Amino acid sequence: MDSLQKCSWMTLGILVFLTEPGLGSSIIEGPSNLTALVGMEAHFNCTVSEGWQILIWLFEGQPVLSVIYPGKVIITDQSYNQQGYNKSTMFTSELKIYNVQLNNSGRIECSIQTMGDSPYAFLSVQVSGSLNIKDHNLTIRENQTIEIICEAVGWDPAPHITWMVNNISVDNSNYTTNWSQGSNGLYNEESILTLTPLANSTVICLAAISALSKPQSAVMTLVVYPPPKSNYQKEMRKVSMKKNATDQSLETRSDNGNENYGYSPEEQEHTKQIPRLPSFSPVDSSFNGLEQDLEVGSTSEVPYGRVLPSRAAAYPINPRKIRNVTLV
Repeated sequence: MDSLQKCSWMTLGILVFLTEPGLGSSIIEGPSNLTALVGMEAHFNCTVSEGWQILIWLFEGQPVLSVIYPGKVIITDQSYNQQGYNKSTMFTSELKIYNVQLNNSGRIECSIQTMGDSPYAFLSVQVSGSLNIKDHNLTIRENQTIEIICEAVGWDPAPHITWMVNNISVDNSNYTTNWSQGSNGLYNEESILTLTPLANSTVICLAAISALSKPQSAVMTLVVYPPPKSNYQKEMRKVSMKKNATDQSLETRSDNGNENYGYSPEEQEHTKQIPRLPSFSPVDSSFNGLEQDLEVGSTSEVPYGRVLPSRAAAYPINPRKIRNVTLV
C-alpha cells in the first residue's frame, strides 16, 4: 500500500472513530459466490439497514473500497468500483471488479464495522482455453476403427470433456482423457475417442467449466465409403453382365432374323408348283377289295394271303412342308 492509500485509511479511521459507525445498523444481505471468466466483470452486492455510517469492501482481508454515508466513495485499488442504491430505509452497494484475472480469485467481504461477523463470498476466476480436433474432416472405409483426438490447451481448471456423434452422447467407456499442467499454471487436456462408424457422421468434442454458460465445442465430419469388392465378386459381376448382353443380342436377332424362303407358305402355291399324283381309278380291283374288306370291321376276317396297302399310302398324297426359321 503506497503513502496515498495509507493517508486515505488514516483519514477514514478518524472518521470512523468520530461517527461511531454502524450504531443500530446491520447487514441485511451479504455478497454471493461468483465464478467468472478471465477478462470479464464481476459484481457483488451488500445491503445494509438504516443508520449505517461506513461500508467497507475487503479482498482477502484487505480493504479495496469504502463507502461513507451518504455515498462518498474512497477507492484504494483502481480495478474496483461501486454503484450505490437507496431503497426505502436500506442502502445497497454494488461492488464492481473490472477485467478479472486469476489473482482476483479469493474471499470478498462486506463490513460495516459492527461487533458481528461480516458476511463474505468467494470469487473464482477461470480460464477458457482453446479446443481443437486434430482432423476436421476425415474419409474412412466402412467398419474401419479409428481414433479421434481432441485437445484442450490453456484451461483453468482442467475442463470436463465429453463426446457426441450425430447429436447422441457417447458413453465414457469409448474414450480416455488425460491432463497435465503447464509451466504457466494452466491445464492441457487430451481426449481420445475410439469409433467404428457405419455411415457418414458428425463428431463433436465438448469442453465444460462452470464459468461457461454452455460448453465450448469442436466439430469434425466423417465421410464413410463402402469396402472394395473382392476379385470373386468382380468376376461374377463380369459374367452376369456378359450373359445379359448375350441374351439381349439373341432377342434382337430373333426379331430381325432372315426368313427361309425354301418353302411356300400356302398350300395352293405348293400345289401349283408340284403336279398332283393321278388318282386311282374306281375300277381298281385291289382298292375295291380293300373297301369291301374294311367294311367287315375286323382284321381277323381278312382272307389269308390278301395284301394290305402299306402305311405309307395312308399319308396324304400332298403333304405340307413344315416352316422353319433359321437364325443367322
